[in-house]
Amino acid sequence: MSRKNALAAAVAAALALGTVTVVATQSTAAARGSSARPGAGFRAMAAEVRGEAMRTADREAAATARALGFGADERLAVKDVLVDADGARHVRYDRTFRGLPVIGGDLVVHYDANGRATGSDQAHRGALKVVGTTPKLSAADASAAAVRHAKHVKNAKPDAADSSALVVYAVGKVPVLAYRSTVTGEGDAGAASREAVIVDAASGAPLDQYELHQGVTGTGNGTTVGQVSIETTQSGSSYTLTDAAHGGTIVYDSYNSSQSNPKQNARTFSKSTNSWGNGTTSSRESAAVDASYGLAKTWDFYKDTFNRSGIRNDGRGAPAYVHVDTSLLNAFYDDDCFCMFFGDGSSQNSNTPVTALDVAGHEMSHGVTAATANLNYSGESGGLNEATSDIFGTMVEFYANNAGDPGDYYIGEKLNMSGGYMRRMDNPSLDGSSLSCYSSSAGSVDVHLSSGIGNHFFYLASEGTGAKTIGGRSHNGTTCNNDTFAGIGKDKAAAVWYRALSAYMTSTTNYSGARTATLQAAADLYGTNSQERYLVSKAWAAVSVGTALPDPGTGTPSPSPTSSSTPAPSPTPSPTATSTPAPTGNALVNGGFEQGTTGWTQSDNDITNSTLQAAHGGSWYAWMMGYGTSAVESLSQSGIAVPATGTPKLTFWLKVTTQETGTTVYDTLKVNVNGTTLATYSNANAGTSYVQKTVDLSAYKGRTVQLEFAGTEDAYLATTFLVDDIAIG
Repeated sequence: MSRKNALAAAVAAALALGTVTVVATQSTAAARGSSARPGAGFRAMAAEVRGEAMRTADREAAATARALGFGADERLAVKDVLVDADGARHVRYDRTFRGLPVIGGDLVVHYDANGRATGSDQAHRGALKVVGTTPKLSAADASAAAVRHAKHVKNAKPDAADSSALVVYAVGKVPVLAYRSTVTGEGDAGAASREAVIVDAASGAPLDQYELHQGVTGTGNGTTVGQVSIETTQSGSSYTLTDAAHGGTIVYDSYNSSQSNPKQNARTFSKSTNSWGNGTTSSRESAAVDASYGLAKTWDFYKDTFNRSGIRNDGRGAPAYVHVDTSLLNAFYDDDCFCMFFGDGSSQNSNTPVTALDVAGHEMSHGVTAATANLNYSGESGGLNEATSDIFGTMVEFYANNAGDPGDYYIGEKLNMSGGYMRRMDNPSLDGSSLSCYSSSAGSVDVHLSSGIGNHFFYLASEGTGAKTIGGRSHNGTTCNNDTFAGIGKDKAAAVWYRALSAYMTSTTNYSGARTATLQAAADLYGTNSQERYLVSKAWAAVSVGTALPDPGTGTPSPSPTSSSTPAPSPTPSPTATSTPAPTGNALVNGGFEQGTTGWTQSDNDITNSTLQAAHGGSWYAWMMGYGTSAVESLSQSGIAVPATGTPKLTFWLKVTTQETGTTVYDTLKVNVNGTTLATYSNANAGTSYVQKTVDLSAYKGRTVQLEFAGTEDAYLATTFLVDDIAIG
């Protein structure tokens, strides 16, 4: 289950004394002043300053883990530190359990300028409860299971160079000892595609699968940038495509080495003159020129816009390889080798290399994602991963301001594709496959297709709705809810996305979590009551993720939706009214959760189709609590019309499982209507199956109400409440 868990606990750090204490707070991170900040609000840091910040975070790691309630077997490893313009810090950690990597164990701790923690974002909240680290399966058995379960490649076989390794898989509420295996076979990336498969170390059951080459599946035009200046290095009488101005980035000729070993025949581009390529594929240098130019422009974009120095913010360039394999319609980034690979295309696109400007920006941005939120490359987080690369690849295109490839919101428009582009951000579904609007199935489609939701959001946040010509191409910002509104501009939208990615998203963030993260980022940058934050919420609502915030009434208000046939709802009747007017809300929406989060507001990502638990009906349900540590959660829906006749009732199916013993109440789930508790269930109600519950709503006959399921768990032993098939009638 993909969960973005916000604020399990907060940590206050006194750096001078090296002490850490727990403080109470209710928000992911405290929103600061409303004044606008440049870029995404992060300072540039020299290497020695960043190094000291990393060492400080490392010294704090053990105390931070204790203060967050993590167990004695858990360790934190600092991954990065970002410092805001006002001195606030965001420290990103990875987690291990008894020395094993924890997939979904990453977190970010936020500190204000005085060293006091304001909150944390955790991919998995609280301590890890794992029953031993001795697997029932051998590594060989795990590899065999991975081959059987691989779904991204055909004719799968174990990757001899990357054997199965034990991990803790903590993407769901219940961590599992697992094996992470790598298989190879025929897939979208070509004949030697690689896929990660995670299987349960006890049963061999599949837990997750995802492609390891995170790239653009398509073709490229190796002569798109035209005549440009590139950075090279002279040694004696020879020049090489080594870019010292951008971290020593080197572009190699792979000489058609296979994907499984792209470096096998690789050699540097070297010559006695400093003139490269001829603008056509007849010269092997032409593709290298495009790659060198594109990677330099991507580096400059991140540096000038966000004060980020390279992929890992450490000033080090990643090597790139062009002319990989034969007939390879792909380009990809591989974090294992910290390098990028570009194919030469195939007969489907007249063998044009995959080295266009937005491709280079896309691939290098996969590296930035790996170095920050490290979004899992499957499910909704995988769609966000791809969307991030499309977003920043597009922004690189605008930044470069190349006359031969002007900025637009088309992805791969220079790749000589049969349809003229790979994806469109203004209306993703125009390609016939990509998703423009969120639905409960978003996590089960290919990540290049579910990325359309994030792409669509970014376009609308940037440009708003309506027809426009951008970069000489037609765009039309359509919405999923028939709303119309203005955008905040691409630079502000990119700043919001980058800050959300860097400071608030984690490996398990889904689309609901991305909305939360971007709203927090917008509050940080422009203020809680800013038009920017409001319009970000409008853009999410326009792609069916959540609802728009109330208009703060500052600046130029957004236009009203074009539809005017539906009158505004009347005010909710006062509880003291002597008559019983008809309710003004709607019937309860999506009571079976089969439309995902539609209609519901959740404090955590409780609504899920995870196979780690069973739904009562269909495949979706609400999974509340089950942490085994102090926690609270809320799942609610407003504007529900209670029938005005008969004896109205709330019915739902509830399954309670617990690690507690006896009948003492420790963990509870309350049913609240308009803030009043009508029923309480607890660990004492535990059983083996779903039980239908009924709550009398006669006191609310003919009124519009808010329904809330509110969970509370104490610090010891877990209780899980599963809720499904809710109805009012």
